[in-house]
Amino acid sequence: MKKVPLSCDKCGNRNYNVPKHNNQSSRLQLKKYCSRCNEHTLHKESK
Repeated sequence: MKKVPLSCDKCGNRNYNVPKHNNQSSRLQLKKYCSRCNEHTLHKESK
């Protein structure tokens, strides 16, 4: 497993590092809480 950063889709803030399995080829997309936006937004895997 490898840790990848997640960035908020709205403001671009990188506020989460989550583990990703090596056999998963697509980019992660999770709905997480963003403290800068003060709401739950879509977070995408950033490189």
